[in-house]
Amino acid sequence: MIELGVNIDHVATVRQARRTYEPDPVWAAVEAHLGGADGITVHLREDRRHIQDEDVRRLRELTHIKLNLEMAATDAMVDFALKVKPEMAMLVPEGRQEITTEGGLDIVGQEARIRAVVKRLADAGIVTSVFIDADGAQVEAAARVGARVCEVHTGPYAHVFHARGRDAESQPVLAEIDKVRRAGEAIRGLGMRFNAGHALNYANVGPVAALAGVRELHIGHAIVSRAVFVGMREAVREMKALMVTAALGVAKP
Repeated sequence: MIELGVNIDHVATVRQARRTYEPDPVWAAVEAHLGGADGITVHLREDRRHIQDEDVRRLRELTHIKLNLEMAATDAMVDFALKVKPEMAMLVPEGRQEITTEGGLDIVGQEARIRAVVKRLADAGIVTSVFIDADGAQVEAAARVGARVCEVHTGPYAHVFHARGRDAESQPVLAEIDKVRRAGEAIRGLGMRFNAGHALNYANVGPVAALAGVRELHIGHAIVSRAVFVGMREAVREMKALMVTAALGVAKP
């Protein structure tokens, strides 16, 4: 069954705007869990713009749900991950000036470095994931460095979906979905887990959730935004229902 990983970074964004203690990301994680989330994702950025080190430690200690730590492939971040021991660590590109992650990790251009980071994490029993564009060369490189999971960047699809008036049957939208589908097939063909995420929301999640073999979607901003109006538990419940309905609408091998 398809799973939902809820990214709670932007709960911390609201808190950091006032440099105070609320809203609490741990509380958000518990509410997401009660709403049907299968995992919690946080991105501990090098500039600590939202999630803080202590948030990750408290999430590890106080919640009973799978934790996915998004992180840059730096020695400092690997050292931190080895201390906290999340169930999964996802390597992502990171730029100090970007508002959010702008593209997939270039494994091809830094294969030796990524292989060394993946090995350190895997040796500690942490499932290793890489966030990549829907590109065959990057998929093959992910397999070579030993990644167990590939999360395909769905941002290009989401942006075209919005630009085309949310028309899921328009040719540009179908072309982007096909890129994700083909990347997913390549990932699974190489023995890795196929996850997807970035810029997914309540309007565009269906076609991605319906792809054969997709294991988990990671969604944050849309859920946190909806939670402002309906609460975190209900926002997660609604997203999970959309995903499961779409996933059950196709026959999966």
